[in-house]
Amino acid sequence: MSTLPKVCYEIFVRSFCDSNGDGIGDLNGIASKLDYLHDLGVEALWLTPIHPSSTYHKYDVQDYTAIDPEYGSLDDFRRLLAGVHQRGMKLYMDLVVNHTSVHHPWFEQARLDANSPYRNYYWWMTQDRIDALGVAQREQTADAHEINPWHANPGDPERYYAMFWKGMPDLNYDSEGLREDVYGIVRYWLTEVGVDGFRLDAARHIYPPWLREKNIEFWEEFGQVVRQANPDAYTVGEVWAKAEEVAPYFKGLKANFHFDLSFAIQRIIATGKDAGLVEALMRDYRLFGTHNPDFVDATMLTNHDQVRIGSVADGNLDKMKLAAAMLLTLPGQPYIYYGEEIGMLGRKPDERIREPFLWTDRRDDPDRPRWIKPLYSRRAAVRAVSLQVPDPDSLLNHYKRLIALRKQHPALAQIVRPNLRPALGYDRKIIAYYRTHPTEPVLVIHNISGRTKLIKFGEEESSFNRILFQTQGTPTLSGSRLRLTAYSSIVLGK
Repeated sequence: MSTLPKVCYEIFVRSFCDSNGDGIGDLNGIASKLDYLHDLGVEALWLTPIHPSSTYHKYDVQDYTAIDPEYGSLDDFRRLLAGVHQRGMKLYMDLVVNHTSVHHPWFEQARLDANSPYRNYYWWMTQDRIDALGVAQREQTADAHEINPWHANPGDPERYYAMFWKGMPDLNYDSEGLREDVYGIVRYWLTEVGVDGFRLDAARHIYPPWLREKNIEFWEEFGQVVRQANPDAYTVGEVWAKAEEVAPYFKGLKANFHFDLSFAIQRIIATGKDAGLVEALMRDYRLFGTHNPDFVDATMLTNHDQVRIGSVADGNLDKMKLAAAMLLTLPGQPYIYYGEEIGMLGRKPDERIREPFLWTDRRDDPDRPRWIKPLYSRRAAVRAVSLQVPDPDSLLNHYKRLIALRKQHPALAQIVRPNLRPALGYDRKIIAYYRTHPTEPVLVIHNISGRTKLIKFGEEESSFNRILFQTQGTPTLSGSRLRLTAYSSIVLGK
């Protein structure tokens, strides 16, 4: 695999930048902001779905090889991709192959004709069969709240399975025809268009619960198809589950998102208490490594389905800086959700955690999408990019410094075979760890409390006496004593 991007960035396309004044973020808008993203230091972009769809979020795909006209054209996408590559960055598409839209031609034919070859592309059962198998209801999961997943097709004795919503019927990968069609879609985007990889939506639900043991086998086969098309292509799975369930997915997928870590950091930011973060991470790494020693741990604070980290922190700038410092000094391949770097806010429902990005403080800023009126990320509550760029103490510049630090120091930049060891360890209001390295190890210390902490170093910690990074103007290091103010961080080298 080619060099892994050290920092990635998730863009909810509709909300990022509007290039044509229709109120909707689009591909040309993203292209116009590539210099901003490159200057921030990110090396890969993940775009949420861009295919034709009837919803604002576009997770119900109607055509896997087309671009939704709201977002632009295939030519626009190719120009965006070229701009990404010219800057040495990579582009990952959101590939939604757990389900389609009810308006996808496959499903339209399947629901009209029980003898259609596309009928077997989806799950169909009579109510008697559903009851006999005991699958009429499903348990709610963190990523899907539907408990009655079988839906009527008027005039049809069979019902179809759609675990997220009746408008998104699940695909049936026991169908060889479906597999070949989906693999053809994968080859098209990797070889004919030239994308660098895929974020794979709902990876743990590719088969329904009564056949969940088939998920891993499918992703192993999928991974082979991807490697044959492009050996350097990247795959990252959305397996919204505990680490024990995530681990086997590394057999087929190069990376998976680390939801346990995301929620652990959120709890720390909300409560100021550590429940053994470093030890839990090291346990997870051992677990992941049993399935693939070269696993890629995709880390994040939040994503487009979670309360924004700014709101977890109740808008507290120091807490937002602490969260950023934790994400960008821990092992893994971090993803920044668009707007985290400027402190965007948002709580459920989903559209409220996907509000428009703030480029300037102008009320009539032409770049700002207007498909939804913001409730949380308003100009009065969030400082726009144009205001943060000239301010050395801004959250945006804090992110830039941390990203540059991560890329500069090999101990922090290491992704594969995570290099992590606990340090200090006697105070649950302090999180401290070594990022090990043969010649340039670093020591990272975070004060997660709302009070200044005086930390006494032992012999090993005392050998780290060079300040590589500090939350601006806060820590003081004198001999074997470190004074760390509330919610601040320091990175030390030898």
